Amino acid sequence: MAQPRRASRWTPRLRGLYAVTPDIDDITLLVARVEAAIAGGAQTIQYRNKTASAAQKRKQAALLSRVCDGRGALFIVNDDAGLAREVGAAGVHLGEGDGSVETVRARIGDTMLIGVSCYDDLARAKRLAAEGADYIAFGSFFPSTTKPFARRAELGLLKRARRLGIPVVAIGGICAANARAVIDAGADALAVSADVFAHDVIGDVTRAAAAIAACFEPDLAPAKT
Repeated sequence: MAQPRRASRWTPRLRGLYAVTPDIDDITLLVARVEAAIAGGAQTIQYRNKTASAAQKRKQAALLSRVCDGRGALFIVNDDAGLAREVGAAGVHLGEGDGSVETVRARIGDTMLIGVSCYDDLARAKRLAAEGADYIAFGSFFPSTTKPFARRAELGLLKRARRLGIPVVAIGGICAANARAVIDAGADALAVSADVFAHDVIGDVTRAAAAIAACFEPDLAPAKT
């Protein structure tokens, strides 16, 4: 049964560069790179670490949640609704095996965002939107070093997905060179990991984020200094 659409205070802010963290155990380095991405214009940070222990994830997520709150960025936790609630995240992002929207909503309440991966599947997006998802994500749109075997989606899917009336996020191989094409195709936000975070020099993280953020409207681009 379709769920009534909630007016989440977070949803209007889910636009622009949506930076997804890499698997970094060094918490000092992770925080420095996230701060650099936000300085470059990242509006949303998703914490995703597939290799850390549960204790390390709690420590990292709690600190990154405070960092994002202090710098005005949305903080989303990948996969783990319990962790997202524990650290006061703005929301949680769910893949195919991470539970239904209805089950997770019952666990985390109405104030947090739920985002869902829809890959190349518009029917899945329609179903999850009806269940109460706050945003839908599609991709991979281009070859991805983060997920080299991910399902591929075509850009025309984004325009069709916008008819569902919730933010649409694109992911997979996105960089400054192709970002504008994805935005023009209908993406509200671009989820990027490698092109932002795969830099040893912290300043390069900021510059990479700024190059993608600049592809959006002026109000979402980083301030010039």
